Amino acid sequence: MPTHPILDYLWIIPLLPLLGSAANGLFGAKWPNKIVNLVAVGSTGLSFAAALEAVREFTQLSPGQIPWVKQYFTWITAGTFRAGFDLQVDQLTVVMVMVVTGVGWLIHIYSTGYMAHEGGYYRFFSYLNLFMFFMLILVLAANYVLLFVGWEGVGLSSYLLIGFYFLKKSAADAGKKAFIVNRIGDFGFMLGMFLLFRAFGTLDFVAVFDKASRWPIDAMGQLGTLTIASLLLFMGACGKSAQLPLYVWLPDAMEGPTPVSALIHAATMVTAGVYVVARSHVLFTHAPTAMLVVAIIGCATAFFAATIGLVQTDIKRVLAYSTVSQLGYMFLACGVGAFSAGIFHLMTHAFFKALLFLAAGSVIHAMGGEQNMQKMGGLSKKIRWTYITMLTATLAIAGFPPLAGFFSKDAILLAAFQNETGGRVLYAFGLLTALLTSFYMFRLIFLTFHGKPRYDEHKVHVHESPKSMLVPLMILAVLSLVGGWVAAPAFWGGPDYFANFLGPVFGAGESAAAESAAHALEIPLAGVAVFAALVGLIVAFWLYLKQPGKPEALAKSMKGAYTTLLNKYYVDELYAAVIVNPLMWLSTNVLWKVADVGAIDGTVNGIADTATAIGDSVRHTQSGNTRSYAVWVVIGAIVIIAAIFWPFHRSVAGMVP
Repeated sequence: MPTHPILDYLWIIPLLPLLGSAANGLFGAKWPNKIVNLVAVGSTGLSFAAALEAVREFTQLSPGQIPWVKQYFTWITAGTFRAGFDLQVDQLTVVMVMVVTGVGWLIHIYSTGYMAHEGGYYRFFSYLNLFMFFMLILVLAANYVLLFVGWEGVGLSSYLLIGFYFLKKSAADAGKKAFIVNRIGDFGFMLGMFLLFRAFGTLDFVAVFDKASRWPIDAMGQLGTLTIASLLLFMGACGKSAQLPLYVWLPDAMEGPTPVSALIHAATMVTAGVYVVARSHVLFTHAPTAMLVVAIIGCATAFFAATIGLVQTDIKRVLAYSTVSQLGYMFLACGVGAFSAGIFHLMTHAFFKALLFLAAGSVIHAMGGEQNMQKMGGLSKKIRWTYITMLTATLAIAGFPPLAGFFSKDAILLAAFQNETGGRVLYAFGLLTALLTSFYMFRLIFLTFHGKPRYDEHKVHVHESPKSMLVPLMILAVLSLVGGWVAAPAFWGGPDYFANFLGPVFGAGESAAAESAAHALEIPLAGVAVFAALVGLIVAFWLYLKQPGKPEALAKSMKGAYTTLLNKYYVDELYAAVIVNPLMWLSTNVLWKVADVGAIDGTVNGIADTATAIGDSVRHTQSGNTRSYAVWVVIGAIVIIAAIFWPFHRSVAGMVP
C-alpha cells in the first residue's frame, strides 16, 4: 500500500465543506453576508485545493497500486460483517472529485451574487456546503454502505435546497416530490446491497468486485444473482439520475434557486446514478440482461425528454428536460459497455450544463425574475457576456466541433452503433435525440436573445450581472470549449487520453483490430452527428427568426401532439390518477378515519368515556347524609363477613355425614 501523506489525510476533502456548513448553520444568522461568503466559498475552495493536491500525489502512484484504499476506523460490525469509514482513490474517483469540488466551488462563487438579496442567505450556503460534503463522501467511499450514506445525504440536501423557498407551496411540494420519488429508487438500491452481501459476505468494493469477476457471466435473459443485483442498483440510479419512470421529480426541482439547479440537478447529484453504474461495472458486465435494460432505459429517456423540451417556454424547464435527456445518453453509454465514454460525457456535461443553468440565472436576474422565454427577446446586445457564454454552452451541448460535447457525444454514438444487441436502433434514437437537442437549445437562444423584445422596456431594466456571476460563467465557457480535447487525438489515429486514463478502472481497452475498425467508423459517424445538429440549428433559425409566426401555426395544425408535449405526456396526471389519488383515498378513508379515528382513537376514547361514566355513577354515593353513610357501612360489613365466613360454612357442611 502507498504511504503518500496527502492520501492519509484524504478525509480533509469532505470535512472542509462539512465544517463550513456547520459554521454557517450555527452562527450564520448573526453574521453579515461577507463572513458567510468567506466561510462557504473558503471551505469549498480549500476542499478544491486539497483535491488538486491529492490528485497530484495520486499520479505518482504506480498502476499496480490502484485503487488506493484507506481504512480510517470501523463504523459497523456484526458478526463477520464490517463496514468502515474507508475512502478509496482511483482514476474514476479523481474525475468525480475534481468535477464536484471544481464546479461546486465556481457555483458557490456565482451564488454570492445571485442570492445577495435573498432571505435565509446563511441557510442557503449551509445547505449548499452540506450537499458538497455528502457528494464527496459518495464518490470517495470504498464500500456500498458508506456510499449509501452519501447517497441519502445528497437526497436530504436536495430536499432542503429545492424547497428553499418553503413559504411558496410549489417549492415545498417539489421538495417533497423529489424526496419521495428518490425513496422509491432507494428501496431498490438497498435490496441490491442486501443481495450483494448475501452473495459475497461483504460490501467493500475491492472484495465484491474481485469475487464477482470470478463468477460465470449470466446468459442473456437469465435472472441470476448478479443480474438481479445489478437491476436493483439500477433502480436506485433511475431515481437519483431521473430516468424513466422515476424522472418526474427533476423538472419540478427547478423551483429551487438557479444555483441549486446548476450544482445539484446538472453537474453533480443527478450524475450519482451514472457513477454507481460505472463503479459497479464488474457486476453489470457479468449481467448482459441488466446491461441491455440500462441501454434501453437510457436511450428511451434521452429521446422522451428531448421531445418534451421542444415546446416548453420556461427557460429553466427546457434545461431541466435537457438534463434528463443527457443523463439518458450517459446510461446509454454504460449500457453498451462504453463506461469511459459515459463518464467522459458526465464530465463535459458538468461544464456546459452548469454554464447553461448559471447563464439562465443571469438572464432571469437581468429580467427581474422573468423565466418565460416568450416574454424575452433581443437580449444579446444588452447582456453581451451572458449571451456569449450561453451560446458557447449551446454549441457544446448540440455537439458542434471542437467543443466538449462533440467529442463525448460522438464516443457514445460510436459505441452504440457498434453494439451487437440492438446497436443500430439505439444509435438511430441517439442520433435523432441529438437533432432534437440542437433544435430546442437554439430555439432557447433565438427566443431569449434574438428578435424583437417581447417585454415592456419601460418596466424591465435589463442589466448585466455582477462580476461574481460573470467570472464563473467565463471559466465554465472555457471548459466547455476545451474540456473534450483530451479525446481529440483519437480522430487522427492517436490516443484517447481520457479513455486511457480510466483504463486501469474499466479495462485495458480494445484490440488493435477493433481500434482500427472503430477509427474507420468514427469520422463518418461524427460527420452524420454534426449534420444532425446543423439541421436542428437551421430549423430553429427558420422557425423562430425567419418565420416567427410559423411555430404558432404549427402548434394549431398539430394541436393534439403539441398539447401532449406541452403537458409532458400527462405522466404526472397519470401517476396522480393511478398511484397518488388512490393512496390518498386509502390514507384518508381507511388509515385515518377507520384505523386511526375509529379503532385507535375509538378504543382510547371509549375507555375514557367508560371510566367517566363509572365515576359519574359512583360520585352520587357521596351525598353528605350521615344516615346514608351508616347504611353503606352496615352493607359493607355484611358483605365482608359473608365473604369471610361463606367458604368456612361450606367446608363444615361438607364434613357433616
